[in-house]
Amino acid sequence: MKKPLKVLAAIAIAASMAISTGSVYAKDDFRDFKEDQMKQRGETFRVLITATSDKELQQLQQSYELRNEFDGHSYTTDVTAKEFEALQHLPHITVEKVDVLSIQIDPSSLKLNDEVDAAAASQSVPWGIKAIYNDNNLTSTTGGSNVRIAVLDTGVNVNHNDLYYNAEQCKDFTQSSSLVNNSCTDRNGHGTHVAGTALGEGGDDRRGVYGVAPNAKLWAYKVLNDSGNGYADDIANAIRHAADQASVQRVKVVINMSLGSNGESSLITNAVNYAYDRGVLVVAAAGNDGYSPGSIDYPAALPSAIAVANLENRLENGTYRVANSSSRGHARTAGDHLIQTGDVELSAPGTSIFSTWYNGGYATISGTSMATPHVAGLAAKVWAENPSFTNVQLRANLQNRAKSYDILGGYHAGRGDDIASGFGFARVR
Repeated sequence: MKKPLKVLAAIAIAASMAISTGSVYAKDDFRDFKEDQMKQRGETFRVLITATSDKELQQLQQSYELRNEFDGHSYTTDVTAKEFEALQHLPHITVEKVDVLSIQIDPSSLKLNDEVDAAAASQSVPWGIKAIYNDNNLTSTTGGSNVRIAVLDTGVNVNHNDLYYNAEQCKDFTQSSSLVNNSCTDRNGHGTHVAGTALGEGGDDRRGVYGVAPNAKLWAYKVLNDSGNGYADDIANAIRHAADQASVQRVKVVINMSLGSNGESSLITNAVNYAYDRGVLVVAAAGNDGYSPGSIDYPAALPSAIAVANLENRLENGTYRVANSSSRGHARTAGDHLIQTGDVELSAPGTSIFSTWYNGGYATISGTSMATPHVAGLAAKVWAENPSFTNVQLRANLQNRAKSYDILGGYHAGRGDDIASGFGFARVR
């Protein structure tokens, strides 16, 4: 997915007369050289290399270019299958493939709205926002001031009418350089949709989409490619960056990750723990693997992240219902009101969610990806109202809110802490 970005960048540069042609040619020549090198090598994939000393690491980096560097004499790079095989036979190093994570949606649920203005006006406050505010007559939302929501996703259209005023950071962790500032182009739609649910502010005419916390600031971090997939090291890099930015700027940050995989990545686990230990709240999609117990995806399965399940807009046993597709936690830990590895913690609206789209319009999608920003937005709203809270206290507050609205609908849902909805549905009131 890097090549189309480079082509578009080259067109934009050629069209701009304000940029020095000498520097442009130099950059383009280097880009072409790098692309030629990659073509000659063939198809590559990402690996993590760990050496026993800094000296060995430096020697390896002369042959295998540094992508992201991590603690413990480790770094990631792109290699071919032959290069991977050769590295496995080198003494004093270990090499392993880097996990790939993906967006958490039901692709068949996507519905685009052609009549943008009419669609937006009729759903300015989507059902999920009304549900989390517990107000069917809601016409707008408020809250989230001085809190940042870092959306780690496919990028965000930060020029969308409903997101423009929220955007504070726009960064790309997927390009040939491990971090590109002022670039977060979304050609998929997923990230823009997630951002709208978390903090959409209705646009200038107030006919657009309202999110849960429209006064929060958006940090749009592109960590997934245009197909909705991304390497764990790029995601881990973005998580750590968000945590570092929170410390440097002394601001409160909620990380939203509507992405996941079946397996655990040590890079992401360490990054999530790093962020949580530094006061950041991490919210992640539980996954769409169905109602079999023990199916929560990572990083949501980590105890330092809040795993969010998907609620449907229909009642069963007097409450909203957990979607069949929403992943479930472990039966052995049900009912303890403690968060352990693989537990679902909270549930929120995630089915047929109307929100902003990458083309400037709107779309409806379903999945735990859509449930997650409801919780991230609520966290921002509650944190803004309680600025003295630590991230641990904020999490406890969300859990207590959820306990007051137990979810009884869906497979494995029941009284108290269950494996379908966790503690329940946390709401504004």
